[in-house]
Amino acid sequence: MKKLTIKLENVKKTYDGKNYIVKNLNLEFEDGKFVVLVGPSGCGKSTTLRMIAGLESISEGSIYIDGVRSNDLPSKDRDLAMVFQSYALYPHMTIRENISYPLKIRKLDKNYINQKVDEVAQSLGLSELLERKPKELSGGQKQRVALGRCIVRSPKAFLMDEPLSNLDAKLRVQMRVEISRLQKKLNKTFIYVTHDQIEALTMGDLIVVMNDGIIQQKGTGTELYEDPNNKFVADFIGSPSMNFLEFDSNDTRFNGYKHDFKLDRPVYIGFRPEKISFTKKHSDDLEIKSRIEKIENLGSEKYIYLTINDKEVLFRDFSNKEPKTKEEAIFYIDPRDVRIFDKETEERIRR
Repeated sequence: MKKLTIKLENVKKTYDGKNYIVKNLNLEFEDGKFVVLVGPSGCGKSTTLRMIAGLESISEGSIYIDGVRSNDLPSKDRDLAMVFQSYALYPHMTIRENISYPLKIRKLDKNYINQKVDEVAQSLGLSELLERKPKELSGGQKQRVALGRCIVRSPKAFLMDEPLSNLDAKLRVQMRVEISRLQKKLNKTFIYVTHDQIEALTMGDLIVVMNDGIIQQKGTGTELYEDPNNKFVADFIGSPSMNFLEFDSNDTRFNGYKHDFKLDRPVYIGFRPEKISFTKKHSDDLEIKSRIEKIENLGSEKYIYLTINDKEVLFRDFSNKEPKTKEEAIFYIDPRDVRIFDKETEERIRR
């Protein structure tokens, strides 16, 4: 069976000919993979998805689907299914009619349509809801109907634009699991857009971090978390986000303690909240004086807010110890857990 390929070459998007929302994007989607485009609002991720779907024109560059340049191919002829944030269900139709609609407009056999709808409904847990109208369904059920309407078509790939953003926190967790399970069952390419880095980390085989219309980095969740290319990725990926302290190259000591970073320029020193310890573990650990300002007890862990020369640092603590606020404290960091970024360019400096 021929494998699907979707490839973007030097793709750009502008509405006024001057300001580019997407800038020189080069990306290839591997068949059967769950790819997540993640980034803040306005970074160009949804526009990229809509260009792949054929809902937005391409200003420059090329999009290839199965090796065919598809810039001018109408959306209906790309055989890609789109799941929207708003569900986009027909309110006057039953759930059965909503799911079957893509097959009805192809004028397929009625018995075949009913069989396909029943199969899809059963796989999504919708069998008991087929005669209801969308207004009678919860948000999660509506999203499953929207998925079912796409699945019944057996498209080449699924494109999803912030599909869970209208759901409450608990239901989002449930739907993340359901969509991930569905993708593995169908073994189809999923291209998923979100601003939520938790969704990206938990769902994506490949995560593409975007900002200002540019790919900042792509890789697995572990690669992005442990080995960020720049300060933006280090800050955006991870919850809570990475701590950063400014460091002047003229300093020979770090907040009063020796270091061996051998820097020749102003930098940011970055480290994850869970990499901090109140106990020295290695002889060469960085030793930093701080003050405990606030403690948030979340049950399984605590967020301890520290200040260093008026700069706030967050410590993610999994111990059973109960430190007190307003106390002076020394914390330690393994130098191997420190990430260094050029202050001007914000690019990673690798030691």
